[in-house]
Amino acid sequence: MTTDIQTVGIVGSGQMGNGIGQVAAQAGMSVLLYDINQEIVDRALGNIQKGLVRLTDRGKLSPDEQDAILGRLRGTAVLEDLSDADVIIEAAPEDSAIKEDIFRQLDRIARPEVILASNTSSISLTQLGAVTNRPEKVIGMHFMNPPVVMQLVEIVRGLATADETYTTIDGLAKKMGKTTIQAKDYAGFVVNRILLPMINEAIYALYEGVGGVEDIDQGMKLGTNQPMGPLALADLIGLDTCLAVLERLHHGLGDDKYRPCPLLRNYVAAHYLGKKTGKGFYEYR
Repeated sequence: MTTDIQTVGIVGSGQMGNGIGQVAAQAGMSVLLYDINQEIVDRALGNIQKGLVRLTDRGKLSPDEQDAILGRLRGTAVLEDLSDADVIIEAAPEDSAIKEDIFRQLDRIARPEVILASNTSSISLTQLGAVTNRPEKVIGMHFMNPPVVMQLVEIVRGLATADETYTTIDGLAKKMGKTTIQAKDYAGFVVNRILLPMINEAIYALYEGVGGVEDIDQGMKLGTNQPMGPLALADLIGLDTCLAVLERLHHGLGDDKYRPCPLLRNYVAAHYLGKKTGKGFYEYR
């Protein structure tokens, strides 16, 4: 039960991992944030601190609350340190081989009763659970980007996921102040099954010269009342992540309507990945 979850382990301290860590620490839990070397971990902790300082400057946190949240955050470059965690959330790159390797290691490290959750946006939870000796305790906990701001957590059950695992993770997400939806374990789940084809079609519209970048985004913002245009959103998500999800939809569902636009492939090949590299469909200073 969520009342037993005092310490949350997080694998991966990138934008998603450090955001999830901040949300968990703000909800009163101790957080152990792991990445492959200490420099990366320290940078992530520094980014969380900057975010908390901004909240304090805006009057949304008191200085004492800020200090208390920071006191609940700890970083490590030793994966075995996560053996102390009551639940572990994986937030590594969207790559099946990488995630499967992490889950094998976590299955060895974590106590038998510990739930292993993945922040994957498209990879099968049944597949991840199958590489462990605890498939009934493997589940998807898909936070939206950025986790500190976005309200939704999409919970995905693998074929073997136990009811108790679902109940615990649903309660954990709600303890973090999130609203949850449940999705079945099919490519893209609910959100990306709908979102990524829209983004892909916007890229096709650019590729075919239907409109320019700003025309497409402005049209969708003002014409459909979206807070952000699809090309700007793709830059925020990361064009490499968009491509990975579309390829998984295309392969997993076998329908050409999910075929990634050639322009998206070229941008990823050129390492124009969006906001994180300073250039995507827009340029970022």
